[in-house]
Amino acid sequence: MKDSQYIVDDLNLKDSWRMFQIISEFVRGFEEMPEAYPAVSIFGSSQTEPDSDVYQKTITAAQLLVESGFNVISGGGPGVMEAANLGASKAKGKSVGLHIELPNEQRPNKYANVRLSFKYFFIRKVMFVKYAVAYIIMPGGFGTLDELFESLTLIQTKRIRHFPVILVGSDYWGGLMDWIKDVMIKEKTISESDLDIFQVVDSPEEAVGIIKRRVVI
Repeated sequence: MKDSQYIVDDLNLKDSWRMFQIISEFVRGFEEMPEAYPAVSIFGSSQTEPDSDVYQKTITAAQLLVESGFNVISGGGPGVMEAANLGASKAKGKSVGLHIELPNEQRPNKYANVRLSFKYFFIRKVMFVKYAVAYIIMPGGFGTLDELFESLTLIQTKRIRHFPVILVGSDYWGGLMDWIKDVMIKEKTISESDLDIFQVVDSPEEAVGIIKRRVVI
């Protein structure tokens, strides 16, 4: 389906009927997702190739999480999402893929053994955070940044519990961290204590180690 037609079809749906679609997606998620708890949501680029270091680190992170008693939630698509589901399924854990319906028809990966499909991003994001005890953020694009900063905002404003938010890859995230410290802290748009909400590490072992120390299951 072309992008313009996808948008037109959505606009033509009356808001009153759209509410039923929204409710049905929430109900489906609330019925199926509790079985995935406790889980760690893993985010990252859909463009990540299987032979890349990031892909392999994501597999390792997911395997270690399952071996430590956690399940894994990903976005259900390719790239980092696929690697997360692959690692979890290899370790025989619940491997949840929360697929999003997009105009460009992003394909779901084959490694999720629990799969839900969503039309609305905001409902999908509720499922990511509601049933997670931690976030692991691999290198990614706008969608990854969206999930990262939404989690930081929710924790900062105390709308959710303070769970571990861990960025993997100091080479990738270093520039962003420098900007946060050199610009946001300097301009006082956030407090220095807000830097304690998240951590940057370089290995999946470090990330999972932090989660195991901070989360009791």
